[in-house]
Amino acid sequence: MHHANKATRATAMGLVAIVLWSSLVGLIRSVSTHLGPTGGAAMVYSMASVLLLLSAGWVRLADFPRRYLVWGSLLFVSYELCLALSIGYAHTDRQAIEVGMVNYLWPSFTIVAAIVFNRQKANFLILPGFVLSVAGICLVLGGEHGFDAAGMLVNVRDNPLSYGLAFAGALIWAAYCTVTARIAGGKNGVTLFFMLVSVSLWIKYLLGGGGPMVLTTGAVVYLLLAAAAMGLGYGAWNVGILHGNVTILAGASYFTPVLSAALSTMLLRAPLSNAFWQGAAMVCGGAVLCWLATRARRGSAVTG
Repeated sequence: MHHANKATRATAMGLVAIVLWSSLVGLIRSVSTHLGPTGGAAMVYSMASVLLLLSAGWVRLADFPRRYLVWGSLLFVSYELCLALSIGYAHTDRQAIEVGMVNYLWPSFTIVAAIVFNRQKANFLILPGFVLSVAGICLVLGGEHGFDAAGMLVNVRDNPLSYGLAFAGALIWAAYCTVTARIAGGKNGVTLFFMLVSVSLWIKYLLGGGGPMVLTTGAVVYLLLAAAAMGLGYGAWNVGILHGNVTILAGASYFTPVLSAALSTMLLRAPLSNAFWQGAAMVCGGAVLCWLATRARRGSAVTG
């Protein structure tokens, strides 16, 4: 009985992590409006690192497989830089939410990568799933008119940097998930990776003249919330994945885009069109189909 309770509690922790992560687009955006894209992100990751050190503790680097340290660091740091800066550099709050949405292509990309590189078995559902996810993003980027190629181009051309970073981030995170699954040896270097992200951002801030940071009460509140959502989110997710019901958590994580958009709209007070919500739902649906495609033949799955 005790074990069942522990598993339920761990699953609940994992679900809390999904909610915390969903609030990140709005929170990172709010911090970057106060402290600038680079400075704001540097502060968030520094504080999240401290939180992770306090909650998860430090781990001896000698215990880690070297390949995991190298590739894990490289991919994780690249991804977090893409994510934080794509949101920070968005021209408007609405654009920040759209950019966050592009980032949510990663679950579908991850499953495709697992099939290609880790010999994950899958069935025909993978195709409609992937197409649906990408179509959902097109709908989101089309703006008010939904599927609108010209509108999409105008949107992306308005800020190719943000959209480009978010898309690169989705690809990099898929690579991180695929690669680390094979070489981590059950270890979790997230505290170290967060510290490396902070260092990279401070270097960028100092070299690039990140501009002054105005520490108002609002900025500090958003900063604390963003750092907590990020640091505690990773901690809670880890507990969930290690001790909870992974099937429930995987399924729930695919609904993050819609939850994220809802929380961002509330935080940023940026109204979103019907086409946006339909697109967000399609991204979720596509990810779920991709996931079902790999679940169907799990019995005979070969792990890389």
